[in-house]
Amino acid sequence: MTDQSVRLGFRIGYLGDGYHGSQIQPDVKTVQGELIRVFRSLKWLDRSANEHNLVLSSRTDAGVHVRLNGGTVHISRDLWNALTPRKMVRALDDRLPEDIAFLDVQEVDEQWNPRMANYRVYRYRLEGIEFWKYPGEKFTNWLKMFEGTYNATNFARLEEGKNPIRTIHSCTPWVVEGRTIGFEIVGEAFLWNQVRRTAMALHRLSIGEIAPEEVKRAIEHPEIECDFGVAPPDWLILWGVDWDLMPLPNRSDEKRRVLTAPPSGPAVERTMRKRWRQGARHELKNLLYQEWAELGELPIVKHRTVN
Repeated sequence: MTDQSVRLGFRIGYLGDGYHGSQIQPDVKTVQGELIRVFRSLKWLDRSANEHNLVLSSRTDAGVHVRLNGGTVHISRDLWNALTPRKMVRALDDRLPEDIAFLDVQEVDEQWNPRMANYRVYRYRLEGIEFWKYPGEKFTNWLKMFEGTYNATNFARLEEGKNPIRTIHSCTPWVVEGRTIGFEIVGEAFLWNQVRRTAMALHRLSIGEIAPEEVKRAIEHPEIECDFGVAPPDWLILWGVDWDLMPLPNRSDEKRRVLTAPPSGPAVERTMRKRWRQGARHELKNLLYQEWAELGELPIVKHRTVN
């Protein structure tokens, strides 16, 4: 880029069920595609250019929700000097679909790489999968099997040329109002489908279809092919990405969010569980809208008065 342009780092959230994933693809609606469309409609990107320069940090599949992701874009320096972060966020918010939240933006240097994050946090609501039942204290031991640095080939859709060695800093229960509803997993970077395949292994452990020894073997012996399946995308949230430049905010008031327990008891009908899941999907969306309402506070910039 030239001296007449500036590189910006931004953070966004979105609901994934309205998009064919985050990365731009031909002839389908994607999050990146919507951002590029709106930037161009504002004449902030060159419409005549064959290539765009707007990139996102973490790729997500269709159906996966995002509380906080990030990316970069170049725009003209004159334009950036004329805008404030607040004006830019408001202009984008007026034009983006309601299921994409453009949260904040700041100038970054040319060397800053949004894909090189300190860590990423995902949360999966296991109780959304049919027949899930909390297995008790042993659940924490199951989660610990996924911590550490290892070859995650058996828990990923491995792309050609990708390094399968991944580091998982922690894998812990996701607890809401004393109820374990799923798990939170924190790592430097994840392979394609890695969290959803981890989720399916945990689900199958909970209903007794597989034993912990099988999961441990799949981790310790990646050369022996093993496939536990892929969990649905609609219960997965990319909770956030942390960089030195833009630290991941942690909220202490999250327990206020209502996530209703599934119906239980001997008289529960499958139609009741189906209706609960429909409501639970809306609860996750509501949780994200409430989070976005409190994230991305921007500095107040006072306009200069002319004497």
